[in-house]
Amino acid sequence: MAEAPRLVGQSGPFLDALDRVSAMAPLNRPVLVIGERGTGKELIAERLHRLSRRWDGPFVQLNCATLPESLIDAELFGHETGAFTGATRARAGRFEEADGGTLFLDEIATLSPQAQEKLLRVIEYGQLQRIGASRPIEVDVRVVGATNEDLPRLAEEGRFRADLLDRLSFDVVTLPPLRHRREDIPVLAEHFGQRMAVEMGWEGFPGFSDACMEQLLAHDWPGNVRELKNAVERAVYRWGDPDRPIERLVLDPFESPWRPRPLPKPQSPERVPEREGKQTPARAPAADEPVGDFRAAVAAYERRLLSAALERARFNQREAAAALGLTYDQCRHALRKHGLL
Repeated sequence: MAEAPRLVGQSGPFLDALDRVSAMAPLNRPVLVIGERGTGKELIAERLHRLSRRWDGPFVQLNCATLPESLIDAELFGHETGAFTGATRARAGRFEEADGGTLFLDEIATLSPQAQEKLLRVIEYGQLQRIGASRPIEVDVRVVGATNEDLPRLAEEGRFRADLLDRLSFDVVTLPPLRHRREDIPVLAEHFGQRMAVEMGWEGFPGFSDACMEQLLAHDWPGNVRELKNAVERAVYRWGDPDRPIERLVLDPFESPWRPRPLPKPQSPERVPEREGKQTPARAPAADEPVGDFRAAVAAYERRLLSAALERARFNQREAAAALGLTYDQCRHALRKHGLL
């Protein structure tokens, strides 16, 4: 059985955040957890629950960004039989499931205005109404919201209800990104490395070489702890030698000499310089110019498009074909037709 994820670190900013969580956990108030992706917001929410008086009650999680607007009400507040098409039986929502415990709403900034209004009423009055029901239901739930957005700015722009923000922000925990707690990187790397070594069946974890650790410390980790965890676990399993310190680290798993390259951006043919020694193709007439020979004008325009695509692709015919939406054979045929081969 895999070990449950836990909060690891010893830096000042990280410990300050944990102290704030420990102080507010016993209080029966809503809390907001703010942080970049991968900083461990869900672990902080669980810590708030485990250290609260609700520790023996349910801890229910919902990622608000994963549900379409049409389903979020039913998911949060439940529904009665026949409330809408497909509602063949009554179902309790996440608030009812979390009664007596904690409801963690991740990506709370993505809630629709209608869902925000209903959430405000539940937090204020402790009552909700299932879709299709005529009577309210009382619930006792502590709400912990999380986001990587600037909620006060969203409220100023009218994209998040200011009154809901006031209710949720009894206190706010803002988690420091990993680039601002670099002293935790060796501790976290050792922690994730040991766990992966156990999963690989190794008797011990050999650690990282000095050069490898310098690489870990120098990286900015835009994906924060989650990205570091992936990098460390990837390094352990790719190394495969439990007796020597790990010396190879792949920070970008997509890195490859065969990685698909983006297609060249289309440019105006007039701005493409002609290759030295090549004959300048005839200019295609403007839309309001008289055309004396239709076939000649079309041929001139085709030749100009082909020549420009070749220039942009540095005369790589396959890339030019892809940029024009042609197969390689079609492109070769067109190039021969216009004397560009």
